[in-house]
This record gives sequence, structure tokens and C-alpha cells, in this order.
Amino acid sequence: MAIAEHEVLIRRDAMAVYTFLIDGLNLPQWRDGIRSISLAAGAAGTKGAVYQQTLTGRSGRPIAADFEITQARPGAEIQFQVVAGPARPAGGYYLSTEPDGTRVRFALEFQPKGLLGLMNTMVQRNMKDDVAQLERLKDVLELQPAT
Repeated sequence: MAIAEHEVLIRRDAMAVYTFLIDGLNLPQWRDGIRSISLAAGAAGTKGAVYQQTLTGRSGRPIAADFEITQARPGAEIQFQVVAGPARPAGGYYLSTEPDGTRVRFALEFQPKGLLGLMNTMVQRNMKDDVAQLERLKDVLELQPAT
């Protein structure tokens, strides 16, 4: 099993961070490799919403990585499950209020099967790179004017 997590302290209140994260259309602002993203089903930013997402894969090829929001607790937690593509990790954003802002933890978990099981080291490395992009989220949110 591959597991990766990363956390940052963002100098914004928990609801501002949550509101930004729950809208999957904001992902290209802080995550690399997203070619396109759109709302495919459900209401934006709610449990059950499905986002159709295409990533740039190895050799620049497009890869489907659609995901569904499986849990949404305002100001506290967002969980999702990748529902299309070669790798289908589950993950989440976990928010906690601190005196200086909001601590955000981004966690991914994936149980590789078949040929992906043979590439566990590469999968683990990619997941670590993905969660580390949380540093870019911090930069994006802290540069926005506070509301």
C-alpha cells in the first residue's frame, strides 16, 4: 500500500481554505499537470460531485483521473475517491484551526493491484510529489486578499 501526506499552515481562516478546496475547478491554480477539469455530475462542491479531470501523464500523454467528493464537512474535511484512470487513490484534506491560521493536511492512500503493484516505488514517489504541492496552495491562498 502506498501512503503519502503533507501539511502546511495557511494564514487564512478554515472556511476560506475549505471554500477554495471544495471547488475542484480551483485545482489547476495550485496543482501541476492538470490539462482540463470540469464538473461532470452533481452540485459543485458537495458530497457526490464528480469532476472530470485529465492529467498530463508520462511522455505527455493525457490520463483520465476523474474524482468524486465522498465526504464534505464544512471548515473541517473533504474526502475524495479517484473513479477513472489507471491509479485510483482515495484522499482527503483535513483542516484544523490554529491561532495563526488553518493547518491543512493532504493525505493520499492507494492499494496498487496488478502491474501497478510491481511499480509501488514509483507510485509512492508520485504520491509524495502530489501531496507536496500543498505548499503551492499555501502560496496561492496567502497571496489572495483576505475576505
